[in-house]
Amino acid sequence: MAITLSPRAAHRVKQFLEQRGRGIGLRLGVKTTGCSGLAYVLEFVDQLKEDDQIFETEGIQVIINEKSLVYLQGMALDFVKEGLNEGFTFDNPNTKGSCGCGESFHV
Repeated sequence: MAITLSPRAAHRVKQFLEQRGRGIGLRLGVKTTGCSGLAYVLEFVDQLKEDDQIFETEGIQVIINEKSLVYLQGMALDFVKEGLNEGFTFDNPNTKGSCGCGESFHV
């Protein structure tokens, strides 16, 4: 199973990379935090690390380290705008539940 970006998410990532003026792709990861245990991490990548896995989707390189891949395998990332709010959404088939505020999840 791969990691996928919707066309809207890929377009937004391309815009961010262009505004930054550098970067080879988008890193997706997880960190331990919140009331449910894990939270998503998004950051731009300028240099690959030894344990990085690369997925190409919609013309974007999505980079995930081996540790996070277990939690993110099969995930789809989208970008939505609702009124004045906008942001990335995560459709993760591995998630078993999340906290009430939506900041963290567990598998």
